[in-house]
Amino acid sequence: MSLKKYIPTDVYKSVYDIDFLMMYQDNIRLLFLDIDNTLAPYDEDIPSKEAHELIKNLQTIGFEIILISNNNKKRVSRFSNPLKIPYVHFALKPLKRGFKRGLKYSSKLYNPQQVLVIGDQLMTDIVGGNKMGFNTILVRPLKKKSDIFTTRFNRRREQRVLRKLKKHHQAAYDNIHKIL
Repeated sequence: MSLKKYIPTDVYKSVYDIDFLMMYQDNIRLLFLDIDNTLAPYDEDIPSKEAHELIKNLQTIGFEIILISNNNKKRVSRFSNPLKIPYVHFALKPLKRGFKRGLKYSSKLYNPQQVLVIGDQLMTDIVGGNKMGFNTILVRPLKKKSDIFTTRFNRRREQRVLRKLKKHHQAAYDNIHKIL
């Protein structure tokens, strides 16, 4: 098993801790943002004031934003509509299909180095973004206790991957472990 697909470009404690101005200066232009436990816990259906402010600030900087989630249309649209940004529901991350659907919402063609995926799961967000050749950022889940069954299952698988990373890619493991 190649472990490189599990290694994010960077890690942060929260989506709110990312230096997005620096990302923009590094030529990142399109953001794929996960919703559940990245922007909001699973048990919150609408964006918080903080999420609204983040999206507004990202748009002011000049980013194009697409929300991407493995969750259902009702959940994702309830969260996305107040923010007035496009979304992909039932994305089937880590498969490429959802990201490809999301790229159709973008206003222009971006090369993979201009795209950044931000999420809280190695098994879906990071692997999916890496498969597409995008930059990836792993953030600490906001509220693990709100995880649904499939996410709890993925988090157990994630622990096995982390043990292998510790053995074979110590620096990557240390980087990830500092936020978990």
